[in-house]
Amino acid sequence: MRDIAELVDGYKIFHAKHYPQQANLYRNLAVSGQSPKTMVIACCDSRIDPGVIFNAGPGDLFVVRNVANLVPPFEPRGDYHHGTSAALEFAVNGLEVETILVMGHAHCGGINAFLNGLYNPKEEQGFIDRWMSLLNPARNEVLNLARENSEEELQKAVELTSINHSLKNLMTFPWIRERVIANNLKLRGAYFNVADASLLALNPDSGVFEPLD
Repeated sequence: MRDIAELVDGYKIFHAKHYPQQANLYRNLAVSGQSPKTMVIACCDSRIDPGVIFNAGPGDLFVVRNVANLVPPFEPRGDYHHGTSAALEFAVNGLEVETILVMGHAHCGGINAFLNGLYNPKEEQGFIDRWMSLLNPARNEVLNLARENSEEELQKAVELTSINHSLKNLMTFPWIRERVIANNLKLRGAYFNVADASLLALNPDSGVFEPLD
């Protein structure tokens, strides 16, 4: 675990070794602002870093991270989930990103806790309970299929299915749907395996997660 002293040491290494190589880029970004083409919705799990996974530099990705990389449905008058929705609104209407990628991952702690009853969406006593209730449709779909034999298989199925549900929820936002229909915005899904760093990409035609070529 990195404490604050290690963070300071890390910053010093960045400023001395890495920043000089990209100083002009940082100065240009400061003056001209950001214009990323891709938004990534990823888990806040410390093992998952979209910038590292996609070898991205400063200004390349607009990243939103939340518990279990979930996208809520469009709720203009709701009381919950506005952090991710606000980021979506800014990315699409403000930055005019061309792609939104929902990236799930293996061994998600939030999904594991949800499946094992640590969070109780029915009670909705806290922030995490209300947030994890977004997983109910994915869990119910997987349980209705009843094809998973082990806890590990069940968890992976929910992890993958929740990506599809998040993509469906993206289409409930009117300004996202309009851009998708006009072919000005693409919605994509991916799944990262922490153990071997393999990446599956959701084939938009077949709906199947396939190894990335």
